[in-house]
Amino acid sequence: MEEVLIEESESGNSCTDEAAPALIAVHPTESSVVVAVGSELRVFDLKGDSAVSPLDELGGPHHSASIRAISFSSDGELFASAGDDKIIKIWKTDSWNCIRTVQSEKKVSAVSISQDSQYVTFADKFGVVWIVSLKEDRDTKAVPILGHYCSIITSMKFSPDGRFIATADRDYKIRITVFPRNALKGAHEIQSFCLGHTDFVSCLAFVCSQDQSKGFLLSGGGDLTVRLWDYISGSLLYTCALDDKAGILEASEIEENDKRAVTDICASSDGSLISVAVQGFNGVMLLSCDLVAKTLSFVKNVSMEKSFIPTSLVLVSSKERLWTVMGASNLTSSDLNNNNQRLLTRVRIISFLQKDPLDSCSRDPALLEDSQVPGGEKLLMQLQGCLDAAAQEAAFAAAAAAVRTSLQNMMIKKQYSVERRELRKRNRNDKKIKS
Repeated sequence: MEEVLIEESESGNSCTDEAAPALIAVHPTESSVVVAVGSELRVFDLKGDSAVSPLDELGGPHHSASIRAISFSSDGELFASAGDDKIIKIWKTDSWNCIRTVQSEKKVSAVSISQDSQYVTFADKFGVVWIVSLKEDRDTKAVPILGHYCSIITSMKFSPDGRFIATADRDYKIRITVFPRNALKGAHEIQSFCLGHTDFVSCLAFVCSQDQSKGFLLSGGGDLTVRLWDYISGSLLYTCALDDKAGILEASEIEENDKRAVTDICASSDGSLISVAVQGFNGVMLLSCDLVAKTLSFVKNVSMEKSFIPTSLVLVSSKERLWTVMGASNLTSSDLNNNNQRLLTRVRIISFLQKDPLDSCSRDPALLEDSQVPGGEKLLMQLQGCLDAAAQEAAFAAAAAAVRTSLQNMMIKKQYSVERRELRKRNRNDKKIKS
């Protein structure tokens, strides 16, 4: 892990107002779409063809800082959001009403819902994973179940069969933990470690075919690779290096000390098609996954406009559509040419037309025009904040640069002088909450 000595401002904060990337999540049946940018949750009901404003009739606090993690449950009935304001909100998606607000002691970096929708797990910035039971009274507090102590957890996923929880961190590790029957007493049994990345691990995705309940694990990271794992044993099955694919990283385009990384990854329901977002690449990379041969292979790049660098992806296999979003939490009014006070995002969709019904890999990707997007102008206005987002090239260039800098700062392990450490202790705002 790279370590640097941090020189801070007089306020004691070295990374004030770090940009958080815009996130996108889609209901498993594509009945609703959510974009999170800054502290906003933007929801569009595709089934009802209308924008939705999430409500908290219990009187809990609204998100007041950047949302860092969002997730639908596997059945789509629940949705969770969490972030820098140290709160986790759990929503019922039929009404988009908040049913639980959970307080964290520290900022939250990842959130996930168990396969049976009985538990919500979240990871804080110190690498501790906490769990909340939705079967208990809403006043029941979160309890810790496992930890990557002092290493930021970057991604957290439940296995398709619900038996394991996978967690990745900035120290190159992936941990597979057995999810216990009595989860509130802690998850003490480590199934395996998946070790092989040579830089931080940024994202995880499980892949399995219809006749497999276990499947395999995919990971992407700062070493610009996508890796396929047998997560039960921790064995690395295949490594797909992306640095030479279609010349996306030509030396002339890379600034000094400007690292590229895989930032997001998602898979089709049968595991055959993998979509990858790469920092600095204006589009999406498509890979093919052969679960029998246990290999990955490059298929093609789907390029978009130069200013569009996806920050989040989700593939809805039932509709053969890949939803992507770009945006950041810290675009100011000057970035928006003083004509729009809402944070800008840009939503693009890739549709896959399967040419051969007998060949799941024979998909022909087509980038949809705005007029072809499900939900049309209503959806774009709700999720993007405006209809002319495509014209805001300068704003999105600023967003891409801010997200890149923020990711690099977060993944560098910081060392502070004794004086700075004492100053940070006095000024910290993440002290334990008194009961």
